[in-house]
Amino acid sequence: MTQRPRASLGRVLDDLGATLLELVAGDPDTPIGGVVIHDPLDDPVLPQHALVLGVGLHDPEEIAQVLRDLGRQHAAGLVLRSPVTVDEQTADETGVAVLALTRGATWDQLGILLRSVLDVGVAEAETLGGLPAGDLFALANATAALLDAPVTIEDRSSRVLAFSGRQDEADTARVETVLGRQVPERYSRQLSERGVFRQLYRSDQPVYVAPIPVAEPESAMPRVAVAVRAGDEVLGSIWVAVHEPLSAERSEALRDAAKVVALHMLRIRAGADVERRLRADLVSTALDGSRESLDRLGLADRTLVVLALAVPESSERQRMADAFAMHLGAVFPRSAAALVSDVTYGLVPADSEERAARVAQDFLDRVGERSGAVIGVGTAVRLPQARASADRALRVLRTSRRAQRVARLADVQVEALLLELRDLVEARGEQLTGPIARLVAYDREHNAALVETLRAWLDAFGDVTTAAAAAYVHPNTFRYRLRRLAEVGQLDLSDPDARFAAMLQLRVLAADTVSGGSLDAPC
Repeated sequence: MTQRPRASLGRVLDDLGATLLELVAGDPDTPIGGVVIHDPLDDPVLPQHALVLGVGLHDPEEIAQVLRDLGRQHAAGLVLRSPVTVDEQTADETGVAVLALTRGATWDQLGILLRSVLDVGVAEAETLGGLPAGDLFALANATAALLDAPVTIEDRSSRVLAFSGRQDEADTARVETVLGRQVPERYSRQLSERGVFRQLYRSDQPVYVAPIPVAEPESAMPRVAVAVRAGDEVLGSIWVAVHEPLSAERSEALRDAAKVVALHMLRIRAGADVERRLRADLVSTALDGSRESLDRLGLADRTLVVLALAVPESSERQRMADAFAMHLGAVFPRSAAALVSDVTYGLVPADSEERAARVAQDFLDRVGERSGAVIGVGTAVRLPQARASADRALRVLRTSRRAQRVARLADVQVEALLLELRDLVEARGEQLTGPIARLVAYDREHNAALVETLRAWLDAFGDVTTAAAAAYVHPNTFRYRLRRLAEVGQLDLSDPDARFAAMLQLRVLAADTVSGGSLDAPC
């Protein structure tokens, strides 16, 4: 068996941190060489870089002494039950990281998951709780055997993750649920109205659910459900189709099954997170032009188009990234997609930018407009130039008010150049000068609207009637303002160079200074 590289506290926090662990003090890059349980009555020789589970430790002075002892043995970290009271200076002096285990999580659960994630001292961590790691179907069948009833394992959204055999013994709703891999909306709505989910997620005890009334020839059976949780986080639930409430022994068996299911669900999520990070690293380095990464992605020596997807809501980004990867994979089997920072990049071996743009638009049409997602399409050139062009197109879509949701750089090149010109102006600290500066100063002093008048006139290409309508004033009033702004600003409106300079200043320098300014307005 090949020796696996040592994992670090950072990996543990990435895999389990959102659910079970929080770094209180110390360096997340510290390697971990083993997991041990602290025993106050024994002084064992710890493996190098051990992560120690401080079961029962809560006194600050005792914790400080344990940290000093662990520091002498070069331990990686100490896990304490939250809330943690620890002297950070002591932790810094000893070099031992301190982590907090969330309230409600069990030490057994954490120990099994740590050894599973780290694969320390076990052969590839093939099993959890005596069953293949991550095999929820095996768990469903094992639970069904213990309870002598058909079982489903569902996530928080009532999607079926796994189901046992003997589903034909259940009712119409269960059959429909298994076939659709989702609890039908009409049933989940009734469960919500009856407060079943609220009761289920507030308790760690099995909940008996009376049958939902159905019309003939449908059948209905009671359910017993229990939440699957890790600490304070509810991961999903187990649903058992029964004829009557469970006995005390079977209720206890269901609670125990929920603990094992939690381990497997966390293991699946940790594995998925690891795969996502590896994929993201490959895509990120490929975008920078790494030949090795392109080879590993199977995209070397291919004409690639980069798609850059942005979603306003941070909570939706990973979900949309997974959906985008699936969509691209269905159209381009050799594609690769991953969330890198706050943007999901797709590398597609498309023969043209137009085709890539059509595929991107098709994806946005499917997910709908509520997500607010936009996609920039890069030019079909070598990486990393292809990424840069996609980023430029995406930036225009993210900063403009246009309804367009997909854009190639060729579609928005002028807007992209204006944004970059604004960046240059801001970097240099440039200020308004000349006619526009005089107009802005006059408007501020006299509460006038000369800059707005000039903007409307330029946008209307000198058509006074159209410009006056846009400014909501009478054409004669608009003509008067136009003469006045020419005098105040010392601006020759008949000079094309003067008009161009004014338009450019309004778009670049005055966009955030005067009302109505936006880079997406036409020049």
